[in-house]
Amino acid sequence: MDEKRELLGYLRTRRTDLVAKLDGLGEYDARRPMTPTGTSLLGLVKHVAYVQLGYLGEVFGRPSGRSYPWDDGSEPDADLWAAPDESRDEIVELYRFSAAHADATVGALPLDAVGEVPWWPPERRHPTLHTVLVHLCVEVARHAGHADVVRELIDGRAGMSPGNPNVPERTPGEWAVFRARIEAAARRAGGSASTGAAAGDG
Repeated sequence: MDEKRELLGYLRTRRTDLVAKLDGLGEYDARRPMTPTGTSLLGLVKHVAYVQLGYLGEVFGRPSGRSYPWDDGSEPDADLWAAPDESRDEIVELYRFSAAHADATVGALPLDAVGEVPWWPPERRHPTLHTVLVHLCVEVARHAGHADVVRELIDGRAGMSPGNPNVPERTPGEWAVFRARIEAAARRAGGSASTGAAAGDG
């Protein structure tokens, strides 16, 4: 088994799933914050781009030449959202560039190559490429999962990707019935006999 190829395959699949969540959306919906902490689809794509440049670039002494938002004194979380003067095409191009740069690092180094992650605790600061690759697979998958939920909240589109929805096939009416059953179960477990709409529902 080629472990490097297998890990890279998982990473590439999750990358594709994440960026595909932008498909078919206008500028506002791609950028709008959908949680109290400001999570947005384009922000997730932008964040993962910089995560890849860091973990599979600088960490292994292979800087990409691309600057980070905070290099010019911007706020620390500037990688988590898209400013009005940043185009979607620019962010997606950065995302694809970071993926290619990350893949080149994986291709150039053995899995036991040691890097340095300055923002990790001292006892974990020098992981192998294998460890970083596993870490990145988990992180990108986590953010792809965030994107799944955010996209569903925006327009109801659910599933991992167009070619692999990974959700049961139900009509909107069937989904409504299914959701109502879950709501009723939650209310019963929470001690409420009512199955009507909760305050703030709708």
